[in-house]
Amino acid sequence: MAIAVANLRHEAQRRGIDPNRLVFASKRPPAEHLGRLALADLALDTFPYTSHTTGSDALWVGVPLITKIGNTFVSRVAASLLNAAGFPELITETWEEYFELALDLANNPVRLRSIRERLWTNRLTCSLFDTERFARDLERLYQRMWQDHGQGKKEPIVLPPGRI
Repeated sequence: MAIAVANLRHEAQRRGIDPNRLVFASKRPPAEHLGRLALADLALDTFPYTSHTTGSDALWVGVPLITKIGNTFVSRVAASLLNAAGFPELITETWEEYFELALDLANNPVRLRSIRERLWTNRLTCSLFDTERFARDLERLYQRMWQDHGQGKKEPIVLPPGRI
């Protein structure tokens, strides 16, 4: 961790940013972590290994997440989270789109506030956080897998869009 902190501070200074503006938070209990995370204006995803739980946490507390989608599983997880939360407009395909979107949201507090409010309002109804629906769909998928196994089927199972 110390090497990463030093590297990030060095890079910030090299780019004309006061390295003391970078805040590195220590590990906290979940409630404190989420409370602290909610203070962020915007979450900028990493690449090629995109957000998993951290991205889900950000969306849960109403913090918009910007991601760049890739071609591998680990570079597509955050995009999947955003689609399930109903925010495909926060998924970019190029670095140029990523930086333009981040700059736009950083400089457009009305748009950023609108996204934050939609995130907060929809978090209990979007498929990303609908645990009961997920459990029902997963049970249905397991039943179908068991049925196909019993019939000797080996084809992929394709579920309708919007379902797991």
